Amino acid sequence: MPGPPTSVHELRALLEKRGLRPKKSLGQNFLIAADVLQAIAQAADIQPDEVVVEVGPGVGTLTRWLALAARRVVAVEVDANMVAILRETLAAFENVTLIHADILKLDLDAALALSAPYKVVANLPYYITSAIIRKFLDRPHRPSLLVLMMQDEVAQRILAAPGEMSLLAASVQFYARPSRVMRLPAGAFYPAPQVDSALIRLDVQTGPLAVSPERFFRVAQAGFGQRRKTLRNALASGLGIGREQSEALLTQAGIDPQRRAQTLAIAEWVRLAEAWDGPLADSR
Repeated sequence: MPGPPTSVHELRALLEKRGLRPKKSLGQNFLIAADVLQAIAQAADIQPDEVVVEVGPGVGTLTRWLALAARRVVAVEVDANMVAILRETLAAFENVTLIHADILKLDLDAALALSAPYKVVANLPYYITSAIIRKFLDRPHRPSLLVLMMQDEVAQRILAAPGEMSLLAASVQFYARPSRVMRLPAGAFYPAPQVDSALIRLDVQTGPLAVSPERFFRVAQAGFGQRRKTLRNALASGLGIGREQSEALLTQAGIDPQRRAQTLAIAEWVRLAEAWDGPLADSR
């Protein structure tokens, strides 16, 4: 059986043979360059006894590198046409489990049977990047590491420091320490997307979280809900409390009530969440 394609020419021939084209609706932009694929696998620091979950394996070009390094690879692909190709291109790799499913609708615990620590590697469809990150981080059995290819603009938001924080940055940094591995121009993909891409690594916190996610996101959503306002006013509105109570809450957490949400570090959000004793309904 032939393995995954190793050049754009081979990839195009593989797709044309089946009368297929990359689906823009699924964000299909394939990476072929061996040096880039190897860099992605190396960034995950995969050990021989580890399990790796790959989201959106496409035609298997990255899956091959992961399978050579890991004990087991679980590849989740939503496109039935790609699944048919993968059954051929990955036939030689007995340590690859292929699942045909939408990762956002998949019950990870039931489908993947992951009881031991695992890692996630993916070339993400840009339009669902945030949802996929949340899918893996906002659950009891989180991966130890995620290595993700995404739109460079989204990567910059995730990597933001206090002063330029967003709810997305806070949502990721609450669980993990993000770092940039490399930036890739659009020409590194087939077909080329209209934006540049970045590979980032998320080192996930392994111990107990500083505060419950429900409590953290309750106050973070309230703060970022009206980010142009001072926290005193944003929390008063977002938490449904008076401005005096909001100011007292911020003072208790050691935060100037005149600051704005984008200036807070994760540790400050944690202190604010610890100080909040109101209802914890989570609308995320």
